[in-house]
Amino acid sequence: MTQTLTIARPDDWHLHLRDGAMLQAVLPETARHFARAIIMPNLVPPVVTGADATAYRDRILAALPDGMAFEPLMTLYLTEDTDPADVEAAAATGLIKALKLYPAGATTNSASGVSNFDNVRPVLEKMAEIGLPLCVHGEVTDNDIDIFDREAVFIDRVLDPIRKATPGLKVVMEHITTKDGVDYVKSNAENLGATITTHHLIINRNHILVGGIKPHYYCLPVAKRESHRIALREAATSGDARFFLGTDSAPHTDPNKLSACGCAGCFTATNTMALLAHVFEEDGALDKLEGFASKNGPSFYGLPVNTSTLTLTKSDSATSFPGKIDTPDGSVTVFDPGFPVHWDVA
Repeated sequence: MTQTLTIARPDDWHLHLRDGAMLQAVLPETARHFARAIIMPNLVPPVVTGADATAYRDRILAALPDGMAFEPLMTLYLTEDTDPADVEAAAATGLIKALKLYPAGATTNSASGVSNFDNVRPVLEKMAEIGLPLCVHGEVTDNDIDIFDREAVFIDRVLDPIRKATPGLKVVMEHITTKDGVDYVKSNAENLGATITTHHLIINRNHILVGGIKPHYYCLPVAKRESHRIALREAATSGDARFFLGTDSAPHTDPNKLSACGCAGCFTATNTMALLAHVFEEDGALDKLEGFASKNGPSFYGLPVNTSTLTLTKSDSATSFPGKIDTPDGSVTVFDPGFPVHWDVA
């Protein structure tokens, strides 16, 4: 028996496409299902000016295969040298849709991030004035803070003070991983939203560590306790418009994932929609999937919902996903949920 579900074509509100050969290999995996995506700017060197964003957008569009429709929504990497005037000019043309805040050293290619938040206050005030959202990687980087506590501490020490000091600033808490993050969004409705990844709805920290280290489940922010995963699933499937999909799909070649200092990131672009259908059905919330994947994000960013559609089908036989995506730099392993999935995109 076949079951079908048709929704407005989804968007990905947090995506890593990398550059060069990797970009050409992974872009079709997103463009196949998603109409738009917020593109992360943490290249080497990072995308810090409007000119950088224009050049990167052009490289993305040049890599898009013929016949595929996809709109990259560009962001700038917030540094302590970011020029408020450049931000305003890039936003005025529609080139950029957000700025990205990385605390220095928090994740892949974040060395250029912010250490002294007072130094970016003029930029944040300009963003509040023009209505440009700030996307935050919500972790502190202090050595004395346990890695599993860094999101909760960030909320108290960094995010809440920023929001109180800059009234009107729209903030996206990206890839939240804790009940603390869920509760903070729920208690601060105005100008605050959060993305949730596919993999954080499926794995907890046991998946990374039990029975031997599983590098392909290692990501930042790292997966937390089961109680936090449950809180994320409840938020995603609740219908609450403040929560929306941001896959944080992050391709790394297998040698880089399996090295002595393995890179953080899960590559989920290929099978995210099928996995989400499984999760939402499991939680009795298939009717909420369209809101999470297709409507809540555009609402927060002030963009129209896509008029095209995507159809998911469920069959009796398990869906077979590719195990790897080949690139000229090496293979990239596709996220494996660890259980059979019967949904697929038609």
